[in-house]
Amino acid sequence: MPSPQTLAALGLPAHVRACLFDLDGVLTRTATLHFAAWKETFDAILAERGLPEFTEADYAAHVDGRRRYDGVRTFLASRDIHPEEGTPQDPPEAETVCGIGNRKDADVRRILDERGVETFPGSVSYLESVREAGIPAAVVTASANAVAVLTAAGLIDLFDARIDGVIAADRSLPGKPAPDTFLAGAEALGVAPSEAVVIEDAIAGVQAGRAGDFGYVIGVDRLGHAHALAEAGADVVVADLGELLPNGSSLEQTPSHPQTSTNEES
Repeated sequence: MPSPQTLAALGLPAHVRACLFDLDGVLTRTATLHFAAWKETFDAILAERGLPEFTEADYAAHVDGRRRYDGVRTFLASRDIHPEEGTPQDPPEAETVCGIGNRKDADVRRILDERGVETFPGSVSYLESVREAGIPAAVVTASANAVAVLTAAGLIDLFDARIDGVIAADRSLPGKPAPDTFLAGAEALGVAPSEAVVIEDAIAGVQAGRAGDFGYVIGVDRLGHAHALAEAGADVVVADLGELLPNGSSLEQTPSHPQTSTNEES
């Protein structure tokens, strides 16, 4: 296992034995695409009812980090809108929780096919440093299309395990802020939650890390809500994971050039 000095160089406490990375907003810049797709979907629903438009604050509070249908249900409930649940097979035009979620997913796939996948260089360097140090890593994401995103971004071979939206649905694991997906990630790596660090940009994800009694929680502030991440339970909040590296101050914080996207969902 890595020495305490190696862990300290990565900004990690000495008891950490594994890292659990969220994907969107931590390693890849798909959170902005998800917000654009959610906004397009929700604004049409809100406009029909004469309600204020969907905002970044709404995204952070009700959608970010949650599984797709959970996000639909949670946000619309905040505006006192309660559509029927429907089924995952509902077409995108269906006015059900599942239909609305499928509508949003279609928009995301269209946007990603057009723009590809961008990564955050500092955070990718951090992930590479974690792997070079011999620390096991898993990606834990609500995305049902993580394989396509990881492949397009060139990151898929850097993880020992993956718990994504597809696996969570197959195992009936509750989404974030419930800790179940992170607990599954720790189990896949063969470590106790107290030995794992959760790395998240979403308030719901940080809450999941704290609810699961994980050994350390790192919040990545991409939306200007550092205080909210800290209040949710993050032990430390950074603008980019590259800040935790010894030469982090010199790492670029802007996203890299987009990678070539696949035709799969992301």
